Amino acid sequence: MEYQDIFAIKNSQEFEQKALDVFRYQFEHNTVYRSFCDLLYKNPSDIKTVAEIPFLPISFFKSHEVVSSQKETEAIFTSSGTTGSITSKHYVKDLSLYETSFQKGFTQSYGAIEEYVVLALLPSYLEREGSSLVYMVDHLIKASKHEDSGFYLDDYFALSEKLKDLDTSGKKVLLIGVSFALLDLIENDHFSLQHTIIMETGGMKGKRKEMIREELHAMLSKGFGVSEIHSEYGMTELLSQAYSNGKGVFTTPPWMKILIRDPEDPLTIFSNSKTGGLNVIDLANIHSCSFIATQDLGRIHPDGSFSVVGRFDNSDIRGCNLMVL
Repeated sequence: MEYQDIFAIKNSQEFEQKALDVFRYQFEHNTVYRSFCDLLYKNPSDIKTVAEIPFLPISFFKSHEVVSSQKETEAIFTSSGTTGSITSKHYVKDLSLYETSFQKGFTQSYGAIEEYVVLALLPSYLEREGSSLVYMVDHLIKASKHEDSGFYLDDYFALSEKLKDLDTSGKKVLLIGVSFALLDLIENDHFSLQHTIIMETGGMKGKRKEMIREELHAMLSKGFGVSEIHSEYGMTELLSQAYSNGKGVFTTPPWMKILIRDPEDPLTIFSNSKTGGLNVIDLANIHSCSFIATQDLGRIHPDGSFSVVGRFDNSDIRGCNLMVL
């Protein structure tokens, strides 16, 4: 199936048609997804709109090899997890597809990566193998072509000095970090940044008490001296990201879309701004599954942007007990 044209999608009509094409392709070539659809008695002949497409519970990535291609696997991305927990595995058949997705997605939200010095504070990700986030940020660091771009593990002093020097010199800086590490940084120093974007990737990863976004962003805004905290919304099971330039409101690239499902009836899609489960359509995920029901709760705004408001309390998505295929 031709898939590079997904990055040329210009409007909702083109997205709808391409999504239906991808659904039919994955129904035929993804045995896990096909079995899930069969259990729901959903066939491509029954599906006329995107809202009718079945969304695979994200927990399947913990128990099955979710692939739509017989191509050789080029990389296996794994989710972070506590010791002994089952992690998700994403079998990536074409890394160039992922690279195209995150490069174009970043450019659409922030402009050319060459305009930035990219600093990364991702200790919990660097300390393990298989992180799709580290893979993406490493490529962004290299693509920035700036000698000061790079990763920092736990040398907060060196990062603080570098951050202040770069910001004072007027260079555009992107500091992307996991939430607990960014909090550690501002506890060790105080900043008043004028030319720097602070982007949190979420998660305390068991290092700190979880807190609501408003509380986290207020602390980070004060500590870094910036008016807004940016965010990245992505996950191991996806090949695309959404970005927020403040207030936790995310926008997606044209080949990615969020739908909201009824938390009590996962096969029902809300048509208004109610809070419910986040369903993600990621057309870059052509060789895996492009239709994923996440464990996040959120809502969609009238302009198509979305907010994440929390996660389901239970470990499995309510109402989707079709886990044993």
